[in-house]
Amino acid sequence: MKIFVLIMLSFVLLTQCQQADNEINTVVMEKNKLTEAEKRVIIGKGTEPAFAGVYTDNFEKGTYVCKNCDAPLYNSSDKFHSGCGWPAFDDEIEGAVKRIQDADGRRTEIVCAACNGHLGHVFEGEGFTPKDTRHCVNSISMKFIPDSEKTETAVFAGGCFWGVEYYFLNLKGVVSTMPGYTGGHKKNPTYEEVCSGSTGHIEAVEIKFMPDEVSYEELAKLFFEIHDPTQENGQGPDIGEQYLSVVFYQNEQQKEITEKLISQLEKKGYDVATGLLPADKFWPAEDYHRKYYEKKGKKPYCHIRTSRF
Repeated sequence: MKIFVLIMLSFVLLTQCQQADNEINTVVMEKNKLTEAEKRVIIGKGTEPAFAGVYTDNFEKGTYVCKNCDAPLYNSSDKFHSGCGWPAFDDEIEGAVKRIQDADGRRTEIVCAACNGHLGHVFEGEGFTPKDTRHCVNSISMKFIPDSEKTETAVFAGGCFWGVEYYFLNLKGVVSTMPGYTGGHKKNPTYEEVCSGSTGHIEAVEIKFMPDEVSYEELAKLFFEIHDPTQENGQGPDIGEQYLSVVFYQNEQQKEITEKLISQLEKKGYDVATGLLPADKFWPAEDYHRKYYEKKGKKPYCHIRTSRF
């Protein structure tokens, strides 16, 4: 009898722990200032009326990002007209969307993988497109960045990505920042795996910017001034392969600009250790890494801007 009671007690405790874990994994961390209507959908898991969303019939080329945290979610090339009354996509940006069981027990809810903000639901087997998948998304959960705005991407690694993101976060011309992992061999690595040194990834920050407002050269100069580009084995007290100084260039122009800046630093006597590599697959980091110092109300301990140009 005692053994049976212990077994039942263990089962109850395990169930409670699993429920607690599910609650933690689905809690929405509010990043951007949301309106009450946006909160009702994104945080409260509500649904906007059919055919009322601003993006239902939008087929302009661009990228759809999370309204709450700015994380990229969908490419316009994956959007199609389903007639359901909400924006429909047959695929997401890899690693951007998380699927969970809906509270109604029947449907599959989709949320932003970066902040857990509610997006809508995903359906399969309807035959709309060859991928046979429909992400039914609330317009109010997203923000559209058209290609016409000519946003570009820069990826910098200079030690702990908390400090690197801190300096680019509110820079004029920067549309969004995303700490993450790149340069490794494992798909969708975790922070613990990267820190173990087993995946080959480096902590980096992906920066979306508008070149009409801030140039890549200005961003690269800032990068070289917020960390020590001469340190070979990490940054400050953060030692290891994941903390190396590296510029991941997107094109030949970025490569040439970076080489020019490195040459300028070397002429000034700096023995630059910063690596220069072509851009690789970028995996967004876990949500708690985003805007870390801003959330903590603190400043970086190993990233201090020093004028070098």
